[in-house]
Amino acid sequence: MDTWRLLPFEICNAAWNMSVDEAILHARIAGKVSNTLRFYRWNPSAVSLGRNENIGNRVYLQTAKRLGVDIVRRCSGGGTVYHDYEGEVTYSVVAKTSDLSSISNITSVYFKIYEAVTDALRLLGVPSDFSQGDVKNCPNLTVGGKKISGSSQKLSRGYVLQHGTLLQKVDLDKMFQLLKLNNVSCIQAADIGRERITSIIDELKHNISSDTIVNALKQGFKAILKIQLQEAPLTFFEEEIADKLYKEKYSTKEWTFSNKTR
Repeated sequence: MDTWRLLPFEICNAAWNMSVDEAILHARIAGKVSNTLRFYRWNPSAVSLGRNENIGNRVYLQTAKRLGVDIVRRCSGGGTVYHDYEGEVTYSVVAKTSDLSSISNITSVYFKIYEAVTDALRLLGVPSDFSQGDVKNCPNLTVGGKKISGSSQKLSRGYVLQHGTLLQKVDLDKMFQLLKLNNVSCIQAADIGRERITSIIDELKHNISSDTIVNALKQGFKAILKIQLQEAPLTFFEEEIADKLYKEKYSTKEWTFSNKTR
C-alpha cells in the first residue's frame, strides 16, 4: 500500500494557497516529495480565476475591494470560483497521473479523485453523483442535479495538480455580488444559483464543522485510492519555491489581471 504525504490543514490567503499548490507540483515533478494531499481554507475570502479567464468579464472588482475579498489567478484552467472563508473546504491532490488511473485520460483522473470525495460525502450522509461536465464546465459532483464540488487541473510531465472545492455552506447572494454571469443581474444570478448549487449544510439541514469534513475526506481518499496518509510539513525546497511564486507571480497585478498567461 502506497503512502502519501498529508499536509496539515491550514488557513491562508489566496496568493499563498496557490503558491503552495504549484510549489508542491514542482517538487513532485523533481522527485523531491511523494504524492501529496492537502486541505485548506481561504482567509480572507477570495475569488480565483481560471488560468485563461478575463478578469473584467468574470468579477465585480469594486465589490470585491469593498468586501475585502482577495482575487487570485490559478495556474489551472476552469472557471471563476468564489471561496468563502466560512463556507468551503478546499483540497489539492498532487500526484503522478499513473498512480491515479491506468488510462491516460483527464476525465479518468477527475473521476478517481471524485470517487474519494464522493465517499467522503457518503460518510457525512450526503449521496452525490459524478458529472462529466462539458466544453464549458470541468467535471464536478452534484446532489440532486445541484453542484456541491468542483475542481480544476494542471497537468505537467505526467503529473497532475487537481484542486477543488467542497461546499460546506453557501451564500449565493454574496457569491453573485462578486461573480458575473453574462447578461444577468446579481439578483437573477443568485436565483439561478439556488437552482444549480447546494452545500453539505443545505443537504443535512444542520451545522457541520470543517474539521469533520476534512476527517471524512481523509477517510475517502484512503479508502478509494488504497493509500496510507503520513502527515508532514512542506519541505524547505517547496517553501523556497512557494515564496518565489508568491512574490513574483500570485501576489502581482501582472499575473492576476492578465488573461494571456502561460
